[in-house]
Amino acid sequence: MTWLAPRLFGLLMAIAAGCFIGWMTGHALRAPWTGSLLGCVLGACAYTLADALPALRFMRWLRGAQDVPAPRDRRFWGEVGYRVERALRLRDRKVEEERQRLAQFLSAIEASPNGVLLLNDHDQIEWCSSMAAEHLGIDKQRDLAQPITNLVRTPAFVAHMQAAQFGEPITIPAPRAGGTLSVIVRPYGEGSKLVLTQDITERTRNEAMRRDFVANVSHEIRTPLTVLAGFVDTLANLPLTEAERKRVMTLMRQQTDRMQSLVGDLLTLAQLEGSPRPPSDRWVPVQELLRRVESDAVSLSGSRHRISVDLEGGPCLLAGNEAELHSAIANLMTNAVRYTPEGGQVEAHWRVRPDGSGEVEVRDTGIGIAREHLPRLTERFYRVDGSRSRETGGTGLGLSIVKHVMQRHGGELQVHSEVGRGSSFKLLFPSTRVRCAVDPDTAEATAAQRTERR
Repeated sequence: MTWLAPRLFGLLMAIAAGCFIGWMTGHALRAPWTGSLLGCVLGACAYTLADALPALRFMRWLRGAQDVPAPRDRRFWGEVGYRVERALRLRDRKVEEERQRLAQFLSAIEASPNGVLLLNDHDQIEWCSSMAAEHLGIDKQRDLAQPITNLVRTPAFVAHMQAAQFGEPITIPAPRAGGTLSVIVRPYGEGSKLVLTQDITERTRNEAMRRDFVANVSHEIRTPLTVLAGFVDTLANLPLTEAERKRVMTLMRQQTDRMQSLVGDLLTLAQLEGSPRPPSDRWVPVQELLRRVESDAVSLSGSRHRISVDLEGGPCLLAGNEAELHSAIANLMTNAVRYTPEGGQVEAHWRVRPDGSGEVEVRDTGIGIAREHLPRLTERFYRVDGSRSRETGGTGLGLSIVKHVMQRHGGELQVHSEVGRGSSFKLLFPSTRVRCAVDPDTAEATAAQRTERR
């Protein structure tokens, strides 16, 4: 009430002054009491008018945008204007802080790999993140205020929203990407809903590959074990001639070798996936590597094929793990020998490309591969012809090993093939992992240094 006393005091002073002036004027006119009364009224009116003018300026400021300072006055309305202006500025500052906090929160949601939608009590979209729009195939601006079930018509999702039982997430196909989405709906507030979407395509694919992998490993191991168990029973329960016994032992050895090859390839894959990337400062002579691969291929072929190795240009080196590089090239050569009929040709060719990258190409004149099988060749246990692969001793893991080796060395595997005209497998190494010596002595010196470091 501290503001009331000065105003009453000012009003009384104005009335007293008006009364005095009216008394003096009325006394001169021989009507002092009438002059005093009229002076009191005029004094009160003068004070009211003087007080109304700043109040009028203050009201005009309030009706405006308040983008200029409030009218300044030393009296009551100046104080009111100052306090109201300060309250408005504090409110605006808090609103701006909340707006910035909301913008940061929405930016964080936009950065999330999961999609977020806010629905009102009629299941209409109030807000949608860019990732949710991409997942569900909607437009985050155009589709605002649209019922979500009018836009996402997947029966499982529509039934989920209608049932209003949101305890568990549901899985639906992605409308545009052709993948798989996990959708979680959570109620909040008064009838509003929060919808979270997550792309689980890769996870679903990995789980399927894992199931297939376990099933394939179980099948591949069970088959030779069943054969071995049958032969053991045969040896134990049936009298066999020497020729029959030798034949049974040969078949048992073949099944044992097949199982050992499978376990070896599985261990190789596990090592490739779990070990660090190969070093970039350990250099392997390409000529020595290909000669070793050629020797293995000749031994496997048994003079049934024409095998050749061609090195274009001078001696070159590859940076990486020697055992892995040998495994990748040897797998390609082995496959070429196995799937090329007797009398066919198998070639390994090394060259340096104009951009400095290196290329190892393995060509054969074998049976070839149909185009529809090419994208899946590097999948584990994928076989174009399962029966033929088992006859040739393949495990179905060779090209998967090649792919992992090339990825670890920053390279790429390219496959070209036609049925009945043979196949071509190319290993492309980046220029950072290729070094060609000026002369043979330099290459030999580098190889000697590599051997000493090992």
